[in-house]
Amino acid sequence: MKDFANASFPPEVISVMEQALDAAVATLPEPVHSHHVQLIAEAILRAAHSGERDPVVLQRLALLELQLHPR
Repeated sequence: MKDFANASFPPEVISVMEQALDAAVATLPEPVHSHHVQLIAEAILRAAHSGERDPVVLQRLALLELQLHPR
């Protein structure tokens, strides 16, 4: 997560991002790979940094990006 070393978010945005991450990871089949969690987290961080604050939208964006990521 090298692109976010200097990112700063208020507590309410962090809470929204946590909700989105938890919801997105919960949809993944077992076993959940740490690489997938990292990709989801980075997508959520990017979208939140761009101003998105809806946890459902953050979750969907992250899962869509995960599907588009080459494996």
